[in-house]
Order: sequence, then structure tokens, then C-alpha cells
Amino acid sequence: MADGQGEAGDAPKVFLFLQGPSSPLFVETAKALEAAGAQCIRINLNAGDWISWRAGGALNYRGNFAGWRAYVRRRIEADGVTDMILHGEERPYHRVAIEEAKRLGVRVNVVEMGYLRPDWVTLERDGLSSNSHFPTDPAYIIEAASNLPEPDWTRRFSQTFRAEALYDLAYYLPIAFLWFLYPGYRRHGLYHPLMEYAGWLRRLPASGRRVREAESLIEKLIAGGARFFVYPLQLQTDFQLRSHSPFHRQQDAIRLILRSFAQNAAAGTELVVKLHPLDNGLVDWKTYIGRVSAEFGLSSRIHLLDGGNLDRLIVASQGMVTVNSTAALSALNAGKPVKALGTAVYDIEGLSDQALLDRFWRHPALPSAELRDAFFRLLAAAVQVRGNFCSGEGARAAARQIAERLLSLTVNLPGAYVDPAPRQKPAKIEVA
Repeated sequence: MADGQGEAGDAPKVFLFLQGPSSPLFVETAKALEAAGAQCIRINLNAGDWISWRAGGALNYRGNFAGWRAYVRRRIEADGVTDMILHGEERPYHRVAIEEAKRLGVRVNVVEMGYLRPDWVTLERDGLSSNSHFPTDPAYIIEAASNLPEPDWTRRFSQTFRAEALYDLAYYLPIAFLWFLYPGYRRHGLYHPLMEYAGWLRRLPASGRRVREAESLIEKLIAGGARFFVYPLQLQTDFQLRSHSPFHRQQDAIRLILRSFAQNAAAGTELVVKLHPLDNGLVDWKTYIGRVSAEFGLSSRIHLLDGGNLDRLIVASQGMVTVNSTAALSALNAGKPVKALGTAVYDIEGLSDQALLDRFWRHPALPSAELRDAFFRLLAAAVQVRGNFCSGEGARAAARQIAERLLSLTVNLPGAYVDPAPRQKPAKIEVA
């Protein structure tokens, strides 16, 4: 591993960790960086941060959000921070910290769930989607990937739902019950953690029945030779939806898509809307989608799935419409047309459909096989590392690779885009 000395070799790199995923990944990354001679510090913003950071160098910010900008700027300057690493660059605390970091010449590195799930972790400079520096020029992607190998798709690591749930509980329950330790903290989520847990618990008893019903419907659609498109819903809390799309809320996207489908899709074509597997049930999507479907005369052509095998559904479909879900990568990998309505790393001419949504239903554009293959090779090499968040072996493997890229200044390499400017965020719209 490269050493943790500064670019001139006269001072160690100093990494400031902010909020990370509910997992051991950031602690393991800090261990790997410190083993190479770097210095790591952490700012805890809430009790979940405090409990999850089982390492040294921790500071506690207990003030209110109004004072956060001045505090994080002072810390960056006082500690000589060279690099910042965080999860969720659109969280309000992180947006402020990123602004101050950039003013002071600090490199910003963002970790998220892998684009190529379930066995990968994303590491990007500055952020994802609208903040991504991944190239958008098809010719550039093909050239940059020309000597890269095919990604190794063999699954190396696995994590259980139980592990994910336990890490989530270990992070969010302290926030709920030990709030007084950090009285000024402002949550970024749409819902209180206890509300979300109540929603999941309410859904749990019927999960088996929902999966069986979903698989039965998939089988019926495939066996009957139905012509259908797939629309995977994202989480209402997803910052990809909230910050990197033109929609204020998912209901606006649903209404726009169903209205376009009603007005433009060929008679006999159907639309399968699939709930996100981690949906908390706090919004009654079945009732909402049923009401909008009836309004547009689509009740017999819209199917809502709450479970089932998405990959099998994709293979049998005519294509996928999405706001900016990473599920679209499975569709592209299967050679299916994809129409994205928000900003996404894969929304590239020749890869996803660039025409208007109204045209997509009758004339969906297939992805270029050459560009698709180059895109996946470059994506895997430039902004993905092997591993996961919540298994010990997977988190340690990802942490080692993240540390290596941070120390060697190879985040987003090879194939860093010649134009360093990130994509532009779409203007918000509300759908009547």
C-alpha cells in the first residue's frame, strides 16, 4: 500500500471522517489508513456516530446546525486536513462540510453502496449522480476502457439481512434515545427512526405472502407472453430521488410516468411497478398507484409487485423506466432499453434512451453493446471496489482498497473525465 505521506513527502495525509454507513466500513478504512502512516480524525454529530466509531481521534460536535460551518472550517484548518471521506454527500451537514473543504483545497471522497451490487462498494470523488465526475462522452468511455479487463462477476462476499438490520439498529436507536447527548443535531431523514422501524415491523408478518404473490404474477406475465415495461420504485428517503431528480417526491414521478404511459403506450402494453425491497410501508403505494391508475383508465394495465425476482422480470420486459435507480444497470446489462428521468451515472447517449418519455413506450432505444461493455469495464475499474458494508470480510476487503486509492490519489482513475465539472442538477418540477 502507498504510504500516508503528503504529496511532497514532508507531512502525513490527514483524513477527516464524517458520517458513514451503518457498518464497520469506516472504522476498517481508518485502521488501514493509519497502518500506512496517515492520521485519521472523526467528527461525531450524534450518538449513533459516537457508538459506531470504535477508533481513536474522535471529536464531538454538540452545537446546532447554524454553528456547524464555522466549526468544521476551524477543524479542517487546525488539524491540517488533506482529505475528507463521508457517506451521503447530500446530507445537510455534509453539503456544508464539502463547501468548506473545497474552499480550503481539501479532497472530498464519497462512499456509497456499489453501483454493481451486491458485491461492490462505490468510491467517487465529490459524489454521485449530479456530483459525479464519471465521463459522459461515449467515445471517451470506449477509449478509456479499451485496455481494461471484463469485471470479475464472481461473488466473493455476502452479507445477511440480519447483519444489515442489526447495524442499522445499533446506529439509529442511540440517535432516538440518547438525543440529549447531542442536543443540536438535526436529522436528515424524512421519518423518525422509530416510525421507520414500526413500518417495517408492520410489514414483516406478511412478507412471505407478498413474495409468493409477486412470483405468481411474474410467472403469469411471462407465461402469457405479456408485453410490459418495468418501473422500479425507489425509497422515498433516497437522496438520489430527492436531490438528483426533478421531482419533489416520488408521487410526482409516478403520476408523470403513468400519465405518459396512458397517453402514449400501445394498447395491450402493460406496466409493472415494483416496490423497493426496503420500503418502510409508511406510504400506501398500492392505494396511491391504484387511484392514479383509475384516473388515467389504466387499472387493468398496471401491476404492483411487492417482492419477486427483479432480474427475471427485466429479462422478460420491453425495457425499464426509472427516475435514477441503480436497478437500471441490471436492465442495461441484460441489453434492455432504459429511460431515466433524473440524473444518473448511466444516463449517457447510446446507453440509456435520450428521447422524450412519451416516445419511449413505442420506440425504446436499445443500448449500444460496445458502449455498454466499455461502460461496465470503466465503472468497475474507476469507481468500484470489491466488498460490502456489513460483513466483516467484505468490509475489510473494501476498506483496504478504499485506503489504497485514497493514499495513491487514484480515486476515479483510470478514466478520470477530461472535463472536471460534475453534471448539472435538474430543476425541480411538481406534477399536477
